[in-house]
Amino acid sequence: MATKNPSTEEARIRQLSDDWVAAVRSKDLNAVMNLYAPGILVFDLPGPLQYEGKDAYRQNMKEWFESFKTIGYEIRSLTISAGPDVAFAHSLNHISGTRTNSEETDVWVRATVGYRKNDGKWRITHEHFSTPFEMTPPYKALLNLKP
Repeated sequence: MATKNPSTEEARIRQLSDDWVAAVRSKDLNAVMNLYAPGILVFDLPGPLQYEGKDAYRQNMKEWFESFKTIGYEIRSLTISAGPDVAFAHSLNHISGTRTNSEETDVWVRATVGYRKNDGKWRITHEHFSTPFEMTPPYKALLNLKP
């Protein structure tokens, strides 16, 4: 099989990212989970320190979706580096929407995502979401920062 050039692979990763955003906005748990590799490792915003495997992360995503009436999601400044079968991307992501308790959410987070191609299909193998925080006590997250 011929190796695809990086720009083609980058376009495929960009499409996967677009598909992920569409699934998040529609709170389609199955569509989101279909984009992950079975052994996904996630460093997400809420605890625990990490989620290992699709089953653990599925439960986290399910609870997150259930906490929103509506979810807005935007990926900005997406930068992708892709080889023939491994890629990574980083971006600034905007999460907005209305929670089930009617609270409005409007925060920016940082994201780094790893991908691997298996049997010709790209899947997410690692995600790391974070927010900057105060480096002195009381160590609170800086959720008001905007790009």
